[in-house]
Amino acid sequence: MSSSAYPQASRLPLVSLQDQYRSIAPEISEAIERVLERQVFIGGPETAAFEVEFAAACESTECVAVSSGTNALELALAALGVGAGDEVITVSHTFFATVGAIVRTGATPVLIDIEEESWTMNPALVAGAISERTKAIVPVHIYGHPADVPAIAEAAAGIPIVEDAAQAHLARYRGRSIGADAAAACFSFYPGKNLGAYGDAGAVITDDPLIAERIRALRDHGRARGAKYEHDRMGMNARAAELQMAVLRTKLPHLPQWTLARRQLSERYQQQLEENHELQVVQPWAEHVWHLFVMLHPERDSLLKGLNEQGIGAGVHYPLPCHLQPALEGRWRGGGEAGLLVSEAVAASCLSLPLYPELGENGVDAVVAALSEALLEAAA
Repeated sequence: MSSSAYPQASRLPLVSLQDQYRSIAPEISEAIERVLERQVFIGGPETAAFEVEFAAACESTECVAVSSGTNALELALAALGVGAGDEVITVSHTFFATVGAIVRTGATPVLIDIEEESWTMNPALVAGAISERTKAIVPVHIYGHPADVPAIAEAAAGIPIVEDAAQAHLARYRGRSIGADAAAACFSFYPGKNLGAYGDAGAVITDDPLIAERIRALRDHGRARGAKYEHDRMGMNARAAELQMAVLRTKLPHLPQWTLARRQLSERYQQQLEENHELQVVQPWAEHVWHLFVMLHPERDSLLKGLNEQGIGAGVHYPLPCHLQPALEGRWRGGGEAGLLVSEAVAASCLSLPLYPELGENGVDAVVAALSEALLEAAA
């Protein structure tokens, strides 16, 4: 059937940053103007204020703003002393930055499988992956569903946990904000995230002031506090930009309402799809923030093509697991005999449907209608 049969679907991208911008444009202009008038672009009052505000939103005592979510992971691991010869346990079903950050510290990623329902790190596999070289564990809160960090911590007593929370702003596990049971949690503010900047930005939250102090030095060339030309350690340039911090400060008060909208729209998707489709199962202890709404289907590629032809901006996150990426060849080891079968199955069949606060119930209904049409065509 031609896309003209669903005229409302022709305006449904996977995510619409324009709609969000239009809703807060005057606030954004005011925030940017503050920075331009002040002419302080690095390490100024916007960064300091955002760190306080985001720490409070995450129920954490410390926040260190950095230049990207990838750098947040690398800096957090470096602050824990992860380096050459060490191992870090993580998962393969994630964006490549997760394992890339581990490799850049000089450590080896040890990849274990995910749970069949939540698609997050399987705590039952953690103990078997630990060796005398294990220096940290990096669970990933995939698509906004938190990993069971308390269970992972119980299985790996004494090993620091660094949460990859790039997709999980305001998510919670077992009644606590993510990061509560970890040494640190790392966030991305890439523009398409639930809380997105207008460029790259990231942050690390922690309740450990020593970790925060190390990251603050490492993000700024390893400079000693207050000394412009004294360097206590070998750092990097991963400082946050004031313009991005001003944008994030403007958006942060809106985040709870945007998150609520994502939950309501995801619930509508679930009500219409759960009987006939395999969806990410929200665990009873988890508060999902729905960065992405993902379903599994063996005819994923046909459905993707059919939806795109009808004007639906569906996508795939992530079709090639990290352990099959050419860049990681020879640089990882498996974490047990179970292999990575669930990770490979999810990667081969996952399909992301449009989800953003402004999509609305009519938008969800239009996507579901187009999906039904694509399913009929795939079965023909």
